[in-house]
Amino acid sequence: MPELALVLTGGGARAAYQVGALRAVGDLWRGSRSPFSIYAGVSAGAINATSLASGADEFPVAVEQLAGVWRTLTPDRVYRTDTRRLLGISTRWFKDLSAGGLLGSPRMNYLLDTEPLRALLARTLPFSRLSQHFRSGALRGVAVSATSYTSGLGVTFFDGVRELQPWYRSTRIAVRQRLRLPHVLASTAIPIFFPPVKVRGLFYGDGCVRMPAPLSPAIHLGADRILAIGVQFPRPVELPPERSRAPRREFLPMSEIAGVLLDAIFLDALESDLERLERVNRTVAFIPPEQRGTAAQPLRAVTCLVLRPSQDLGTLAADQYTRFPRMLRYLLKGIGATGETGAELLSYLAFEPEYVNRLMELGYADTMRRRVEVQAFLEPERERLASGGGP
Repeated sequence: MPELALVLTGGGARAAYQVGALRAVGDLWRGSRSPFSIYAGVSAGAINATSLASGADEFPVAVEQLAGVWRTLTPDRVYRTDTRRLLGISTRWFKDLSAGGLLGSPRMNYLLDTEPLRALLARTLPFSRLSQHFRSGALRGVAVSATSYTSGLGVTFFDGVRELQPWYRSTRIAVRQRLRLPHVLASTAIPIFFPPVKVRGLFYGDGCVRMPAPLSPAIHLGADRILAIGVQFPRPVELPPERSRAPRREFLPMSEIAGVLLDAIFLDALESDLERLERVNRTVAFIPPEQRGTAAQPLRAVTCLVLRPSQDLGTLAADQYTRFPRMLRYLLKGIGATGETGAELLSYLAFEPEYVNRLMELGYADTMRRRVEVQAFLEPERERLASGGGP
């Protein structure tokens, strides 16, 4: 039976764009049961994926509940913003960096305390419903990816129907476990900014760090067709540096460097994986159908529809600096993130209602502009369910 998957990539606060796009998908679908039998998420996309998978039997309700959580987000519901905690973290970093270990082993490995996010997700993610959906057939599989700080490998934690098996590659592996809150928190733990998370005694961080192929988990779980929602605005190819008209600077703030590093971690993998998938599909087209299943790893073509922002989400965050809590503004200004510079960095941390709702509205509008294409992509699932296909 053909399987449709939803793949959601990461990007901190940028993942609000996905929620807006999913609201449009829900309006266009107009069905109760989810059109997706497979969900795969990484980083903040893991939150959205597991939330929707938990409500697979009532897709429109699940989408609106997720949107409700995002609409009410503020920075202090994601990380602690009180002066005492931020000052304490800053002081410990200063002691660790300046004392050279003379005052004991360094203890700080993060900038923001995400205990509020843990509490929020503990209240809003009903993981126990996943196993019910696997048994009923509403779901085939769910995967969230994290990065192991022990092995350096990308690790995809997955659960699903009994026939699913782990897979292994040179830099990434899959581990079957019953998905719980630590798996999602680990997938969302942006390096340096958010603390590492323990899963069964080992430390993990954001899955985007070691996930060069975000479509891969969905394909391994059996997807034949994928709807992927990214958070990268497709920028035009720039001129060579010597011909560029970009202003020359005397100094580059740390925030600009951090923004580029985060873009490389969160934004580039999906585009590269799409190019890889297109090459595989072209190769498969040349292989006779009767020979595709004889390989050690059976080959199949996978159709993918990608939804992307029509505007640069980093640029949209340039006016968010003044909305950050005062102490956090002070720390951000110290590395040059003031909006005039460092907007890319701010876009990952700006869990402000004004910015989040702006991204949700953009995601909804962008998807509705492609409504004919999206409806055509969903139509096979509508026909299958209408004819009594599936369990």
